[in-house]
Amino acid sequence: MEDFNKLVEAETANIQRQGEDEEERDPESNMLHQPLLKRNLTLSSSPLAIVGAKVSHIESLDYDKTGEADQKPKYCSIFLKWLLAFLVGLLTGLIATLINLAVENIAGYKLLAVVNYIEQERYLMGFIYMAGANFLLTLVAAVLCVCFAPTAAGPGIPEIKAYLNGVDTPNMFGATTLIVKIIGSIGAVSAGLDLGKEGPLVHIGSCIASLLGQGGPDNYRIRWRWLRYFNNDRDRRDLITCGSSSGVCAAFRSPVGGVLFALEEVATWWRSALLWRTFFSTAVVVVVLRAFMEYCKSGNCGLFGKGGLIMFDVSGVSVRYHAEDIIPIAVIGVLGGVLGSLYNHFLHKVLKVYNIINEKGKLHKLLLSLSVSIFTSICMYGLPFLVKCRPCDASSLESSCPTTGRAGNFRQFNCPKGYYNDLATLLITTNDNAVRNIFSINTPTEFHIFSLTIFFALYCILGLITFGIAVPSGLFLPIILMGSAYGRMLGIAMGPYTKIDQGLYAVLGAASLMAGSMRMTTVGDCFNPSIYDIILELKGLPFLDAHPEPWMRNITVGELADVKPPVVTLSGIEKVSHIVEVLKNTTHNGFPVVDAGVIPPMGSPNGATELHGLVLRAHLILVLKKKWFLQERRRTEEWEVREKFTSIDLAERGGKIEEVTVTKDEMEMYVDLHPLSNTTPYTVVESMSVAKAMVLFRQVGLRHMLILPKYQAAGVYPVVGILTRQDLRAHNILSALPQLKKSNGSKKGH
Repeated sequence: MEDFNKLVEAETANIQRQGEDEEERDPESNMLHQPLLKRNLTLSSSPLAIVGAKVSHIESLDYDKTGEADQKPKYCSIFLKWLLAFLVGLLTGLIATLINLAVENIAGYKLLAVVNYIEQERYLMGFIYMAGANFLLTLVAAVLCVCFAPTAAGPGIPEIKAYLNGVDTPNMFGATTLIVKIIGSIGAVSAGLDLGKEGPLVHIGSCIASLLGQGGPDNYRIRWRWLRYFNNDRDRRDLITCGSSSGVCAAFRSPVGGVLFALEEVATWWRSALLWRTFFSTAVVVVVLRAFMEYCKSGNCGLFGKGGLIMFDVSGVSVRYHAEDIIPIAVIGVLGGVLGSLYNHFLHKVLKVYNIINEKGKLHKLLLSLSVSIFTSICMYGLPFLVKCRPCDASSLESSCPTTGRAGNFRQFNCPKGYYNDLATLLITTNDNAVRNIFSINTPTEFHIFSLTIFFALYCILGLITFGIAVPSGLFLPIILMGSAYGRMLGIAMGPYTKIDQGLYAVLGAASLMAGSMRMTTVGDCFNPSIYDIILELKGLPFLDAHPEPWMRNITVGELADVKPPVVTLSGIEKVSHIVEVLKNTTHNGFPVVDAGVIPPMGSPNGATELHGLVLRAHLILVLKKKWFLQERRRTEEWEVREKFTSIDLAERGGKIEEVTVTKDEMEMYVDLHPLSNTTPYTVVESMSVAKAMVLFRQVGLRHMLILPKYQAAGVYPVVGILTRQDLRAHNILSALPQLKKSNGSKKGH
């Protein structure tokens, strides 16, 4: 992230200096061909972004399937898509079960040992054991993320959201990332850190989907022909959407919730066929989880019993709505929006500080993670000593008070027999059990307002400092715990005036804070973007929002082309040496193919220059690798192309020009690019507004968009420029056209 920030800052400063050196033009004396906007020399863009915890070179995905493997039979294709959706749900459910089994047993035995020391009044040994176990578990998770798979750090949801928006995030869905994510999640959650396994499960489901779609890891990929049909960005996008929804379902055991999360939060493109496949995947996940829960009830899974799977069950509450209940519920919603936006604001600041720390290297990343672990252990173990023991209520429906096991309400902790420590009930347990305890129904007097205040303040602090360390982490559970605390506090305050159970107040508080932070149209929209949008911006991922900026209507794509370097084109029949030169000296992924001397049906006999189409960099490298060269300049026949290339070959991506060897004699040969070109690329006229172009680019899922001249005539070049995702980002446009920023600011001022 730091390298990315330095690069962007350097480029921005350079552009600003160029703009300051340029003379101001008098608008009244402006010529027709000179725009009124003050321009810098180039439209800047950085190909770097943070993926997980690693600075990576990013590119856009290409959802245009022209030239790819479209020859698979229709019914075969449909069957394979449903089969892959089934496998995604099955494997996600199995891995989620494995993670829950491991977390419940590791954390459970750790807590049993701590409780045993406390019962013997060996409080110092209890703390040493708890802090030491948490330290080692955090160390394992952090070392794996820092040294083996930096892309496994964090929740992974912002990167998945960017991928489904059309941004290729390298190494995000690899086998190493998947393995580290699984082991790291087990270690981090078992260590008692203020994070959940929900975000990592979304990433795990997406990794499974990606690996299934491509036939396994890169080095050990299965080369079955039917799997290679799905080696394209569009089908992989749909499969990863199924994986992300399966991950949410695995975390909350909610198939509808998983589908809604994919639809509302991460997916950019959606259609009815994808809706049914995602729901099918989540349904398979639920069946797998339910089967293992039934099996584990007999005690075959160690300490894994009713726990491990988050189930927020308030079905036992008899809810009767009254008019006066509308006011506290509305207050909870407003508080959720305000507190959610505040959480996003402060987390933004903390993540910037963490970026500075992480810049110093791997050792500092590890020290930061371990420091947070030690601080968390001190707070979790020490704060319950600050509250007074509360007597068990003889009239309570709770049969066991106090409890001394690893789970359950009314935890005894340091209290005498017949008393319990309400704060220890929430802290000396796993995060999942803490949720169940604070959501518990028919317990109106279990938690004191002072204990809930400490719990809320602690989790606000831990929620800010834990997210961003180099371990797999999720935001769902910390936000749920914070929201449930203030919801329960409001329930206590409103006790005399409402008949709603306090457990339901806690559920409403958790839902409102989650909506306020992750943003489903709430009060928080008035203050700042959603937390995932903030993280996308911090990481530098070029996410295209659904709504363009208002000032984008005032500039044209032709004006953007003017501030870009000249477009690099290739001839329909091109010399090998020129292709090699272009590939070595540019990083472009698409090149317009033009033919000179074409005689139009009703044009000049001298001929004109015609835009034939667009050829991809990957196809040019493929031509060089296969050495499909011609001795003379001529057009090839269709059979010659089919003999050398298959549709599956053309669907492959990757390859570098450095891997290609071309002899001196081959440099003088020619390549016919006509059959390899997409003859129907998406184009816009240079007079189209940037706002319309951005909407088209995003909705269709493009990688390249060609700009054509408004007037077609002899002597007019057929291509004005080419737009990519980076060219349509507001930050990059404002850097090249700073006058837009000033005019936009003046409009806001009025």
